[in-house]
Amino acid sequence: MREERAYLRIPGTKTHELPPLLVHSSAAGEYAHGILDHAVTIVESEDMLPPVEDPELVEQRKLDLAVRLAEQYRTLVSHWMWGDSILEWIRQCEITFESEATLRELLHPDVWPHAGRVSFVTLLIDKSVGGREVALEEAVGLRLTFRQPPPIDCFSNQFLFYLNSTVACKAYEAWARLSRGVAGLFPPDRFHFEVFNLR
Repeated sequence: MREERAYLRIPGTKTHELPPLLVHSSAAGEYAHGILDHAVTIVESEDMLPPVEDPELVEQRKLDLAVRLAEQYRTLVSHWMWGDSILEWIRQCEITFESEATLRELLHPDVWPHAGRVSFVTLLIDKSVGGREVALEEAVGLRLTFRQPPPIDCFSNQFLFYLNSTVACKAYEAWARLSRGVAGLFPPDRFHFEVFNLR
């Protein structure tokens, strides 16, 4: 059930055109090179498998775990790319808001990234951007946490399997909590923009 939203009142009836959201998902490939080999190293170094007599079975299980770790890392990088694209889009939207008198007063002039910018993320969610494949809060939380995606060997298997979503969500929640006192959210019916996935 969706929580009750408090939307800002924007004078007039005009639908405001915002810059397109350009998602740079193709850049995720830069981080994919050799990740399976690194994932195998993580499996071996963290002693993730119990002792088994059959060496072929051990190798198969090791490879299965490494493939799962590599997939978790690819998902993390993909989400980070979404978060990075969203933060860049917010910067572009700020320029648009500054250039329109009707919108100028809606943004606090604090040093970026002021948490009041969470209204832009909520606008994306209200517009169903990313669908079910991308949790936008997690994506932004990952980008707020990491300036760039760390290599796979910087992460533990526990982080990749269990903790990354929690860390990203907590980062986003902490950032969003700072926005208390912001007047409200942007009404989705008053804004239009395109989303382009640059593969």
